Amino acid sequence: MAHEVVGRIEEIGPELAALAEENEKLGKLSDKTVALLRSAGVIRLLQPKEYGGYEAHPRDFAETVMAVASHDGAAGWVSGVVGVHPWELAQLDSRLAHEVWDEDPDTWIASPYMPNGIADPVEGGYVLSGRWPFSSGSDHCSWDFLGALVGDGKGKPAGPISVLHVVLPRSDYEIIDGTWDVIGLSGTGSKDVVVNGAFVPEYRTIRQELVTEGAAAEAVGLTETLYKLPFSAMFPLGITAAVVGICEGALALHLGQQRERVAVTGVQVRDDPYVLYAAGEAAAEIAASRVQLIDGISRLYDQVEAGRPITIEDRANVRRNQVRCAWRAVSALDDIFTRSGGNAIRHGNPLQRYWRDAHVGLQHMIHVPGTAYHADALAQMGLELPESMRVLI
Repeated sequence: MAHEVVGRIEEIGPELAALAEENEKLGKLSDKTVALLRSAGVIRLLQPKEYGGYEAHPRDFAETVMAVASHDGAAGWVSGVVGVHPWELAQLDSRLAHEVWDEDPDTWIASPYMPNGIADPVEGGYVLSGRWPFSSGSDHCSWDFLGALVGDGKGKPAGPISVLHVVLPRSDYEIIDGTWDVIGLSGTGSKDVVVNGAFVPEYRTIRQELVTEGAAAEAVGLTETLYKLPFSAMFPLGITAAVVGICEGALALHLGQQRERVAVTGVQVRDDPYVLYAAGEAAAEIAASRVQLIDGISRLYDQVEAGRPITIEDRANVRRNQVRCAWRAVSALDDIFTRSGGNAIRHGNPLQRYWRDAHVGLQHMIHVPGTAYHADALAQMGLELPESMRVLI
């Protein structure tokens, strides 16, 4: 049974689609789009019930992100990225959750997790400085998750390397306008953020490896299965779901446009076996991507629910398949886009935006196949993964 939030997205889908072009021109989500997402409860799916969330199965989260992205790729992308942050925030000190959600359970949190900053230890916490690109949805977020290297007290990384995820309120960082000038997913507003010497209390930080290994929940007394899943499965889930959803939306639009299209030869496209063959094959490939992505996170969830440990091979298999889901779906989109006729390339045709958004989605680091496939092969052979490969496995 579909989660109620998915049903709400289907109800407001036409409104989301109608706002997509405006979002692209704005270079961020419009206030109306954000209001629609808030009213539907998209970002609260993985949020603890204690703080006004649904504590939903990650399958429901992925399906919701796909539904949003099928109407507007940028809105789907922000839903997938911002939507996973309540899941991680639940695993930090509860004082932070109260700060973020007590007054407004619809408070959003942005992120770039890349460790582009230095967190120098001081009494009670850290002093953070750095600059981070790709903070999706930042204009509509009141907090930001940032990756940082623990410093040596002098603004340089300490050895051995230790990575923190730190959480800052909007008053402690600056969003740099003009830093999101891109060919696709323009409406995500994934701008740079800058921090200059902000104090971060210890309780607003967490060691990356605790979240990666799925061990953070136990440290704060969380018993729900949802919060025991590894970051390396949960964070990519929303992003890949957005890409798959974009491809689903593009397929539906393609089929609608081809229904009455007449080729230059005078033949109706619906009578062209080559175009229809490509459409059928693409539909199967995109559907396979959806099923495999949901299957991966569901299998991990079931393992945790049954009290069985998640091995490095389990995690590597899910990451391998998650990467493949994105590439398979976009490849299928390429096949139908090239058969959509010359009008598909016009700015007024939303199909070209879906196509651009999908390809930009593949540029995210979690969709780089080389490391994921390499690591998975090593894991299946029972060999040790180099430390550099374990970060997102």
